[in-house]
Amino acid sequence: MSHDLPLTSALDEETARAELYGLIAELFYLPLRPELLAQLRLAPTQAPEAGGYLEEPWQQLVGMARDMDDASIEHEYHTLFGGVGKPEVFLYASHYLSGFLNEKPLAQLRQDLAQLGLGRDDATMSDTEDHLAFVLEVMRFLVAGEDASVSNLTQQSRFFAPCADLGTGLVRRPCSPPPGAFLCGVVLVVARIHQCRVARF
Repeated sequence: MSHDLPLTSALDEETARAELYGLIAELFYLPLRPELLAQLRLAPTQAPEAGGYLEEPWQQLVGMARDMDDASIEHEYHTLFGGVGKPEVFLYASHYLSGFLNEKPLAQLRQDLAQLGLGRDDATMSDTEDHLAFVLEVMRFLVAGEDASVSNLTQQSRFFAPCADLGTGLVRRPCSPPPGAFLCGVVLVVARIHQCRVARF
């Protein structure tokens, strides 16, 4: 039998924010699950209150998902973030913090993660810990984790500060289709989240 208490609006907001971090993290990491994209296409686009902070970019993202098929979205990912040599857009914090990959920012991030009792699972993720998807997953954990000594606003602030340049560098990239219609929509959501977190922290 469930004895869960009704959530307050504040808890609703925190839960929604954690879920959004998880969704965006997955959209920035291959392979994209067809069922996730199918769910995104069916997602409601109207905010509980008209003119909500994320309403416009969220509507654009869902609209793009509805207009494109799975193969086109995956092709965008490879065009922008993959390929041989230098990608069109980097998804690694070290690039924006130091101009290079696998540098001191990554080492510092690993120390910060170790202090939180977190680390990368080599079996499920081959990229380094400064990949945007990993950073967003950590933020999701720090919002929604059950251990209040780790998952709290203080830890969110400490972790967000050194990773902010990743969000800043990414959202400052030119974002106009083609070739990135759908992923531009994802970046616009990230930009709005980033603006909100910068203001808060």
